[in-house]
Amino acid sequence: MSGYELVYLDADDTLFDYKRAERFALEETARDFGLGFDEGLLADYAAINGAIWKEYEEKRITQEALRSERFRRLFARRGFAADPRSFGEAYLGWLGRASFLLEGAEETCAYLHAKYRVAILTNGVAEVQKSRLAASPIAGLVHHLIVSEEAGFSKPDPGIFAYAEAATGFRDKSRVVIVGDSLSSDIQGGRNYGIDTCWLNRGLAAPPAAPAPTYTIGDIRELTRIL
Repeated sequence: MSGYELVYLDADDTLFDYKRAERFALEETARDFGLGFDEGLLADYAAINGAIWKEYEEKRITQEALRSERFRRLFARRGFAADPRSFGEAYLGWLGRASFLLEGAEETCAYLHAKYRVAILTNGVAEVQKSRLAASPIAGLVHHLIVSEEAGFSKPDPGIFAYAEAATGFRDKSRVVIVGDSLSSDIQGGRNYGIDTCWLNRGLAAPPAAPAPTYTIGDIRELTRIL
């Protein structure tokens, strides 16, 4: 279909199993700092982290501040006395080792790599995303890695797409599509920049009124039917 030449793929919860990585990194860091790890801690952190990344998308917090602020909020809730900044840096170290792929990600990347230029376009910490990709089986299947920290903009801001355009050399928006699980980040970002979008609706939620994706799939492997 289509005549696309470049496929942007989101990283977390599209290719990488972020929930598994989050658990791994939090458990290992908590052990390093002598803190107890349990399901309640994980649930509290996941809620705080999700909210703070939303703040980052909305430009209400910087990524530098985000690194420690999420743990400051967590420790305040749990009554921990650990230093949020040092805990946050240690957490990123463990997160960078968590190259857990979701089912179907590797085979789909192999399929796309044979037909298109493939770029990961992610809101994240550069050192973490680079480390995870380098240690994963898809490292050789991705031509470009664009990270918000280096771009100076995060999805859905058009600035990260302009940065990616310069990095990839692709300027014909009709030949570019973005695939991702987030309506507010990936799909809205693609629409803001004027490129086609594919929503990975893994939970098979009701389709949104807005932002409306160009395509919707329930499994990453369904891309082979579209592209």
